[in-house]
Amino acid sequence: MKNNTIDAKLLSAQVAIDNALSNETIKAAVALFGYSETKLLAGKSLLDEAQNKQANQKKEYGEQFAATDELDQAVTEANQVYMRHVKVARIALNGMRGATEALQLAGRRKQSYSGWIKQCNIFYTNALGDTAIKAKLADFGIDEAVLQEAQTKVRDVEARLAAQLKEKGEAQESTQQRDEALEALLDWTSDFVAIARIALESDPQLLEILGIVEPG
Repeated sequence: MKNNTIDAKLLSAQVAIDNALSNETIKAAVALFGYSETKLLAGKSLLDEAQNKQANQKKEYGEQFAATDELDQAVTEANQVYMRHVKVARIALNGMRGATEALQLAGRRKQSYSGWIKQCNIFYTNALGDTAIKAKLADFGIDEAVLQEAQTKVRDVEARLAAQLKEKGEAQESTQQRDEALEALLDWTSDFVAIARIALESDPQLLEILGIVEPG
């Protein structure tokens, strides 16, 4: 369900509940059908819960979007460095089949986050761990310090991916909680509106105060 539709449903429920509680004539009329002030306040509690869950859901998705943007930026920066190193390594290590395999220089680069991270980690771990490879790369300006700095960027991507997945899970959980709270509220409101139509059928203006407009 879209957020703007949910906000509209919450507003309709708020109008009905708040105005029923604040209008003594309406309150007395619906009380005859079992909707005492206590029962109306129970509906108000459901409304408050649904509104809070809706606000929290929006907050959690905002945090997820921010984490995703930070992740994408980190990937872009790290990948620019990584691809430059791969291109240089293919030249520096040309003819060295063992080194080419160790750094996974052949073939296409992985597109998934997990695949890309694995490929990068293999490249930098094996490059840093092999004296001959390091020497060859250093001849082309990629010394140990440069490799370590690039490896740090990849590890930063790993950390940001973990954070993004955490925020994604929390956002999904907040949606489920919001939907459950909204369903409870709408069930209550549906019954209340049906009873209000009966209790106030002789006074359409009071129904309008509750946001209930009968067909003309």
